[in-house]
Amino acid sequence: MAEPNATRPPRPIAAHGAIGNMATIALVALDGAVDFLCWPDFDSPSIFAALLDPEQGGHFTIAPEDGDMRVVQTYLPATNVLLTQWLGEESSVHVTDYMASSEQLGHGPARMLRRVHVTSGEARIRVDCQPRFDYARQRPEVAAGQDQAVFSAPGAPRLRLSAPVAFEAADGGALASIVMREGDVIDFVLDEDGDPPLQAGAGDALLREVVQYWQAWSQRSTYRGRWREAVTRSALVLKLMTSGRHGSIVAAATFGLPEVLGGSRNWDYRATWIRDASFTVYALMRLGYIDEAKAFTRWTAELPKHDQSDGHLRIMYAFDGSPVGEETELGHLAGYANSRPVRIGNAAASQLQLDIFGALLDSIYLSNKYGEAISHADWMGVCQVVNFVCDNWKRPDAGIWEGREPAREHLHSQLMCWVAVDRALRLAGKRSLCAPFDRWIAARNEMSRYIWDTFWNEELGHFVRSKGSRNVDGAMLMMPLVRFIGSTDPQWLATLDAIGDQLSHDALVQRYDRDDGLEGKEGAFAACSFWYVECLARAGRIDHARNNMEKLIAYGNHVHLYAEEFTNKAELLGNFPQAFTHLALISAATYLDAAIEGKLGHPWQL
Repeated sequence: MAEPNATRPPRPIAAHGAIGNMATIALVALDGAVDFLCWPDFDSPSIFAALLDPEQGGHFTIAPEDGDMRVVQTYLPATNVLLTQWLGEESSVHVTDYMASSEQLGHGPARMLRRVHVTSGEARIRVDCQPRFDYARQRPEVAAGQDQAVFSAPGAPRLRLSAPVAFEAADGGALASIVMREGDVIDFVLDEDGDPPLQAGAGDALLREVVQYWQAWSQRSTYRGRWREAVTRSALVLKLMTSGRHGSIVAAATFGLPEVLGGSRNWDYRATWIRDASFTVYALMRLGYIDEAKAFTRWTAELPKHDQSDGHLRIMYAFDGSPVGEETELGHLAGYANSRPVRIGNAAASQLQLDIFGALLDSIYLSNKYGEAISHADWMGVCQVVNFVCDNWKRPDAGIWEGREPAREHLHSQLMCWVAVDRALRLAGKRSLCAPFDRWIAARNEMSRYIWDTFWNEELGHFVRSKGSRNVDGAMLMMPLVRFIGSTDPQWLATLDAIGDQLSHDALVQRYDRDDGLEGKEGAFAACSFWYVECLARAGRIDHARNNMEKLIAYGNHVHLYAEEFTNKAELLGNFPQAFTHLALISAATYLDAAIEGKLGHPWQL
């Protein structure tokens, strides 16, 4: 295995669009390179990972050979179909990228399609497909010729690249160079050898079908307010990260993208965090997407049975409900901008994070309130979970931010335990369900008193992040959002001011400002930045909230995609695209727009 080598700089995280089929996601760079794709599933080994190692990771590039062209990338309206345009003085070339599968359309195998269309003049197109299987640990054998190239390696999927061109095998990949003239169209299809091939001429119908699928889904959104383009894109991204087969939702499309450039905070987010997925369901429901909530609720209902537990849930699962793989390091990869080690799996899966129960119960409550009624068997599972919370809510835990520091009592964790019991009580009352009301009410009251007694610091005049601490953190912004405290309560406003003073700069809000047991200091956390906007709006500080919102919208990339964090220069940092960021954008946009319009009577403006 070759040693890590990062002589070529990586493409910026922001210089990408995302396409997918609700089983996996590919990143397409502005230069025409697919430089990240795990195949066939979100958590499968990568086949392209040049984003993490430009020399060894593998890529699939289609681009004109003329380097003196302007590049513009956008989505076809209200879809996850990506259009990259090269515009020159003498010619112009469009590449349309999308994915399709039976989970999306009800028929056909999983495929990635790259349509090349010369719209004016004449252009020589370079095609360079260099898969590197098993996280770039295997260079494939290649059988190339007229109309197709086949890539194979032991234990890896046997991939086929098809198009009506002559391919040449070279260095573990396939190359083609073709001259195309105005009006010429060629479909390059990447799928698995052995699947029925896409018939000649079928590309038009498939593209039309995929566009219609996404546009029909987008039109179901009830949102008509400001920032509609960004909200629609966020919803489409969240849908991409939803498993069509299982109903679970992955936290991000990628692994290994750094929270600190050149540092070691490089985690694998291709799993379903109970917290992130539950918040995602809430965001989609605010836009009218109830089916996704039903599917996720059914998926979560199986988790206690899967674990054979007494109501305790892990903080994350693989998207099929199985345990997340052990955290391991890919030492042969150079890492994005030399940020090493690159990790797969996630050791945080073994942490105790008590806040997940509140996020889960909140999503179950809302999906029952606005969707289908919970079954008796699923309610019994909920009761197990709530009883676990009642028995364990005071335990020190790792907290929402998953630091590798000693466990402690976190305000946010105990706040969300209160949410878990509160929402279970509300659901039981709404559906007239059998429940140990006396025990749950007493526990909810005790939690509330304990939060006020333990985390309100009279000397400082605001709440603090953990027992014995004097600091705030971004997770505390959830206090009014989950209706534990009034959004204009003087004690909350003092806390909001402290968060603004200590953690906010130019609309960017950090998670915390402290030692978390990890090397390096990370950037601003994008979700906290949007939470701060919503808290400002709920506090009546509309002008401040709106100014911050406009800045954050501008800080997204060219197609309104966001990563987990921002650098001090508002550049994207961390795994990408990130569900947590996009769901927080939706929540902030829907509330702030309603506040500006004076329409807070809408049932979702909670």
